[in-house]
Amino acid sequence: MKNITRRAIFGVALGVASISGFGTADAQNYPTKPITVIIPFAGGSASDVVSRIMLDKMSKSMGQPIIIENRPGAGGNTGTALAARAAPDGYTLVGGGSGPVAANMTLYKNLGYNPEKEFDMISPFAGFTMVVVVTNKLPIHSLKELVSYAKAHPGQLNYGSVGIGSSQHLAGEYFSQVTGVKITHVPYRNIAQYGPDLISGTVQLGFQWYPNVAGPLQAKGATALAVAGDKRLAVLPDTPTTTEAGLPEYKVNGWFALLAPHGTPKPILERLNKELAAALKDPKVREAFAKQGAETIALPFDQVKKFHHDEIIKYHDIITKAGIKQIQ
Repeated sequence: MKNITRRAIFGVALGVASISGFGTADAQNYPTKPITVIIPFAGGSASDVVSRIMLDKMSKSMGQPIIIENRPGAGGNTGTALAARAAPDGYTLVGGGSGPVAANMTLYKNLGYNPEKEFDMISPFAGFTMVVVVTNKLPIHSLKELVSYAKAHPGQLNYGSVGIGSSQHLAGEYFSQVTGVKITHVPYRNIAQYGPDLISGTVQLGFQWYPNVAGPLQAKGATALAVAGDKRLAVLPDTPTTTEAGLPEYKVNGWFALLAPHGTPKPILERLNKELAAALKDPKVREAFAKQGAETIALPFDQVKKFHHDEIIKYHDIITKAGIKQIQ
């Protein structure tokens, strides 16, 4: 009996040792094959563009290809749910926006996954300030003119986003709260169609991350009225901040992060966190982000869990205050 007990204890000890010692050998060798990153939005969207910039740098540093799979749908929920079911081995990751891994936890009655329990955030890596844009089909040339026009035409203006619960959707809802205007939300499955619709006037407004409206702005089919942050964007030096434009209470930003399925070994998560931070320190990466109207963000791994939890609470409060009905 003593021998059996000793063997059992020895077996448990070996098991614990193999688990706790995972990172020593495997994290040093990781990755030994290509990594797939699911981006739950369409190719060419703001989140897709900045992800490719950073992941290209990480791929070169880590010595393995990083393959991006675009899986858009349901405001980012489709691709995110797919990633939640992936093996937690560090070889399938997901890009998570503030919609699918934070706001949608409150917005959807049956989301199909729990962002906080089924993912481990590696780090946020891109911060975006919202840009308020208007089609040039309307006689609106400033933020004050937009508010006046919207009040004179209640419910007649609409705005596009990458989906229900997205940062752009909530930015529009918040604009309605702050200004007291009534505008209609138009969610897009494929954000590529939003640009042509903005130019034609089919959709008149946007509260958007810059890459999503770069085309219409450069084509002179739309005008950037204001940047909803504390400072102007380098890519839009002539566009005033909302404070400069007379609406200082309207400040909105969004973020995009890299996450892994829950249960991914901590040494791998820590390795990815360090590689992400190193990639974002590269001057060429920072310059490329700036051209997309984005700022680099990198948090130490021990701060990431709190960041994710706090963002879920923040968006819960925004959605609840806005009175947005839960999606069934």
